[in-house]
Amino acid sequence: MTDSDPGLHLPGTSAAEHLPPAYPERAAHGTAGTLRAWQEEAIKRYLDASPRDFLASATPGAGKTTFALRLASILRANHTVRQIIVVAPTEHLKTQWADAAMRAGIRLNPNYANSDGFGYGSHFHGVAVTYAQVAMKPVQHRLLTEYTDTLVILDEVHHGGDALSWGDAIREAYGSATRRLSLTGTPFRSDDAQIPFVEYAPQPDGTTVSLTDYDYGYGRALADGIVRPVIFMVYAGKMRWQTSAGEEMEASLGEGNTKDITSQAWRTALDPAGDWIGKVLKAADRRLTEVRETVPDAGGLVIATDHASAKSYARQLREITGGQVALILSDDTGASERIDEFSKGDSRWMVAVRMVSEGVDVPRLAVGVYATSSSTPLFFAQAIGRFVRSRRRGEVASVFIPNVPALMQLASELEKERGHVLEGPASAEEMWDAEAALMSEAEREDKASSELLEGEGFVYQALASDAHFDRAVFDGAEFGGYAEVESEEELDFLGFPGLLEPQEVKALLQQRQARQAKRSASKQGILEHAPDRSEAPEALHRTLGEQRKLLSSLVGMYSKVSGEPHKDIHTELRRVCGGPAVPQASVTQLQKRIDLLRRRLRP
Repeated sequence: MTDSDPGLHLPGTSAAEHLPPAYPERAAHGTAGTLRAWQEEAIKRYLDASPRDFLASATPGAGKTTFALRLASILRANHTVRQIIVVAPTEHLKTQWADAAMRAGIRLNPNYANSDGFGYGSHFHGVAVTYAQVAMKPVQHRLLTEYTDTLVILDEVHHGGDALSWGDAIREAYGSATRRLSLTGTPFRSDDAQIPFVEYAPQPDGTTVSLTDYDYGYGRALADGIVRPVIFMVYAGKMRWQTSAGEEMEASLGEGNTKDITSQAWRTALDPAGDWIGKVLKAADRRLTEVRETVPDAGGLVIATDHASAKSYARQLREITGGQVALILSDDTGASERIDEFSKGDSRWMVAVRMVSEGVDVPRLAVGVYATSSSTPLFFAQAIGRFVRSRRRGEVASVFIPNVPALMQLASELEKERGHVLEGPASAEEMWDAEAALMSEAEREDKASSELLEGEGFVYQALASDAHFDRAVFDGAEFGGYAEVESEEELDFLGFPGLLEPQEVKALLQQRQARQAKRSASKQGILEHAPDRSEAPEALHRTLGEQRKLLSSLVGMYSKVSGEPHKDIHTELRRVCGGPAVPQASVTQLQKRIDLLRRRLRP
């Protein structure tokens, strides 16, 4: 093929093409004068090996795009490839890639459509497309790739496993590419869908794990000052709801309940009509106000579960702030423009469903509210990645989350590097669910009253919710404790500066924890041996299994005293205290029955 081939002009005339292939002495025109240390290291590793496939994993905000485009410039300059194709998850990201590529001396056409065939413009060096676009016409994209020596950059490559058809299409379209560079901030998925062009290695436990050619995790990036430290503001509270069986349930976030009860309590907390989310939004806005004292253009993002919730949260924020709120919905044709407008402005809040969880670069985001029911490591890492992009040293990100075990574990392990595991054994949570099912089957005495659960026409309904500050999580450690919303104790953790070094963050959190515990102890009249941290009134420390055993023991004791059968005692406890049979009851509901029996057993 020559440059005169009609409809497709590949080499172009950028300054990058005339640079010698030596690295890192010379860089492509339009790129930064120096690379970050990890980018230099990753490029050197690539050039030393010259592989056909290379998977680079770098935490969001670390500069994956700059790394990829510098490498692309080098490969074009030494004539390894002539054409660059970028595959991105969304339409919005195609434009971002094209803009960044232009600064690196590479001209990509982000408006290339499948209907254009092979004519993407004589002045471009390649195209930016989406995974969905490739899946629609994989053969066309294969022919485009085979037209000349091509480097394919697969951005957030885990999307290649989003659907079987997508994975097959990516393999067909780019199976013959000269070079493939796969990028991700999260080299794992939450399912067993294999990622195209990623190598997997068998493990002793029978699983297979993805192999990454270069890793640059959050921990290293934080130490290098490339990303912001993230403080998780954890909020708990009491929830009441009606199940689809017609039972009224009561539970608190953070209790050791079953997966099903935890899920429904979480859903109740996120209900737009409840008090929990309203109080958390107010707390997050107060935190944003504090941050804007030192970072005037700092912005906040609420990530919602669905469109209806997003619209309601946006209305509440408008009432709280008195200002406009950017609402980003995935099916809105103007979403990308509103993201750009928000990114370049200085307004306070943006509310979105899922599309802002990945790849969208809004560096001024400093406060977040995780108001979505998704708990996969992949989604959580991408969502938190929206807040860690550092502009200058000292900026601190604050993300508000509900006290849900899955999220708490992810928050405490933010810096942990993960591989994509296929065919893994059952998770601990799945094994716990199985154990709970066996326990439910074993407790047959409670089934005598199971007819009370029967009913038709019931649907889940959130009834009430409340919120309180529970703790702050930073660098895997926990600080602070129970505090009412808008109390002095809560403001201790909302009111620290928005510019702090990581070591200063930890020292300040320790100081605030000590002050909060001392103030709380004083209010309770505790003058000696004050606790290290505040605890909620009537804090429950027993597990669900321990409570069931304790309740069973108390029922046995009461039966001996009263002469009543066990099943009749359980029925009476349910009548007085409410809630379902023991196997379906929450920690809070079991505690009420325990307290009642203890009162009756007192002499």
